[in-house]
Amino acid sequence: MLTLPAVLTHAVAPGFVRSLTPGLFADPGEVVADAAALQQFDSSALAVLLECRRRALAAGKRFSVHGAPARLRELAELYGVAELIPSAATA
Repeated sequence: MLTLPAVLTHAVAPGFVRSLTPGLFADPGEVVADAAALQQFDSSALAVLLECRRRALAAGKRFSVHGAPARLRELAELYGVAELIPSAATA
């Protein structure tokens, strides 16, 4: 499981993406991003999730998000990417 930090804004998103190792996407099956800790975020959190999705799909894995705050889901709807970051329960 990939755990997102409590703060995921434009200022910290590039560093978080750089910290993603290929090993995170090597486990069999599905890559699940745990967003339950997110407290302060902006649209950069969506960009991070989409990058994680891209890497998971490139590795032949499914991708989903667990514990996404309602505001993050609202942003995903607003930007038209909600179906690209499905909830783990519905993936």
